[in-house]
This record gives sequence, structure tokens and C-alpha cells, in this order.
Amino acid sequence: MGAPELAPPASARARSAAIRTVALFEAFKGAVVLLAGSGLLLLIHTDVHAAAARLIEHWHLNPASRYPQIFLQAASNLQDSRLTLLAAGAALYALVRFVEAWGLYGEKAWAEVLAAVSGGVYVPFEVVEILRQPSSHGVLLLIVNLVVVALMVGALLQRRKRGGHPAD
Repeated sequence: MGAPELAPPASARARSAAIRTVALFEAFKGAVVLLAGSGLLLLIHTDVHAAAARLIEHWHLNPASRYPQIFLQAASNLQDSRLTLLAAGAALYALVRFVEAWGLYGEKAWAEVLAAVSGGVYVPFEVVEILRQPSSHGVLLLIVNLVVVALMVGALLQRRKRGGHPAD
């Protein structure tokens, strides 16, 4: 008969649940971007400007106002090669998110490093955006990113404290 297994402390279970929640969120982000990239492929060999104009009309927006004009201008500059490149970029981004999610769900150290770095990269840009144009949406994004980064750094420090190897 083997030694009884000890249940991890409540804080470790909570951290594990939080990391798995981040993993599911990363998988969701990957799926959304993959769907958007697939949608871009549907636009190949179509008149993107006309489709954008129909969308603006459908939503009863004023095509002469600022944001619809930006949208129409961007649609006018999309050629099939750009759409293909954007779709490929979306597929690559989604792949990275799916791999990260898989690693986080398995509580792999490399995935925790990837999540901390990929979340931390956005923080300076979010701070600048909040300083330029404060919004509750921007503050919420910053807080979520800071929580994710703190969670991942905490998990990595805890792993190091336990003597776990970073390649685990």
C-alpha cells in the first residue's frame, strides 16, 4: 500500500483554477481570431469596399462621419494578397493562443512564461492609451492584463520555490 496522497493547499487549488481559466480565455481568443481570419478569406475576390458600404448602410450609419469613413478607406485598400496575409497572420496568432492555452491547462512552466510575457507586452501600450484617452474599457483591459501577468509570475515563483524546473 502506497503513501496517501496529500491534497494541495487551497491556495494552490485556487491558483490552478485561475490558470485554467486563463487557459480557456486564451483558447477563446484564439477561436475568435481564427473565425475572423476565416471571414477575411471569404472576402477574397469580392468588392470589399462595396461590402463595407452595404454594412454601413445596414447599420444605418452616416457614411460621411469619421469612423465609417475610416472603415471605408481601410476596405478600399484591401487587395486579395493583403487579405490572404491578414488571414495567415490570424491563423498564426490563433495557433500561438491554442498552444499557450494547452500548456496553461496542463500547468506547464513554458506556457506560464509565454502568458506572462504576452500579457506584459501590452501593458505599456494600455497605460499610454489610458493617459491619452481615459476610458473604463481601457482601465479594465489594463487590470485584466496585470492580473494575468501577476498570476503567471506568481505561479512561476511558486514553482521555483518548490524546486520545479522551468521546463516542466
